[in-house]
Amino acid sequence: MPERIGVPAISLLGLLALWIGAAALTADPQILPQPFALIGPFWREMLSGELPYHLGHTLLRVVWAFGLAMTLGLALGLVMGRFPRIDRWLDPWLVVFLNLPALVLIVLCYLWIGLNETAAIAAVTLNKVPQVTTMIREGARAFSRDLDAMSAVYRMSWTARLRHVLMPQLAPFIAAAARSGVAVIWKIVLVVEFLGRSSGVGFQIHLYFQLFDVGMVLVYALSFIAVMLAVEWLLLQPWERRVRRWRTA
Repeated sequence: MPERIGVPAISLLGLLALWIGAAALTADPQILPQPFALIGPFWREMLSGELPYHLGHTLLRVVWAFGLAMTLGLALGLVMGRFPRIDRWLDPWLVVFLNLPALVLIVLCYLWIGLNETAAIAAVTLNKVPQVTTMIREGARAFSRDLDAMSAVYRMSWTARLRHVLMPQLAPFIAAAARSGVAVIWKIVLVVEFLGRSSGVGFQIHLYFQLFDVGMVLVYALSFIAVMLAVEWLLLQPWERRVRRWRTA
């Protein structure tokens, strides 16, 4: 436990020291301000309510897109991994969407649906579903045939087989898809907000980009990075370690 906390803390302190050194070499706060110079702007945004407001909108979009992408990707990946014939039909579609640039899907969703929340969440979800599907499909292909045979011998129902045989084997792949999903989804959400929303961290970054205010861009970017790091360390990593325990027991 101390190592799990100490090593990341030391690593982040090293990154902070690198930032301080780079800012000192630059010697221009308009290009790269010192970390402590962001404390004042951060508190002003917090006290005014702007930072919580925009963080909340971005987090809501991340939660919606993450939930939809994981649900759809889990269902598609499980079906494609378990049924080779369906996999052969859907695999070309999967390849197409895996190689379709995120920016293209975002622009198309805005053009087809409009500049609204539905288009924003749909664009993020469509960008992430192929990646989740691919990871879950590989997990479904790796299912133990012995456990499948055992469930058939004991005539387990489909729901019982899914709960007690398939899902425990699939859990590490779901955890990996969730971790990578959060990391990718929030970045795409910022692009969606940058291009076509009137709230959120991406919108604020766009605003301060137009004003050439590097400090405020960093305030909003780092604030959301801090939230995502907390989600990663407090929720996703402990969950992933838990679902992998049966493989190392």
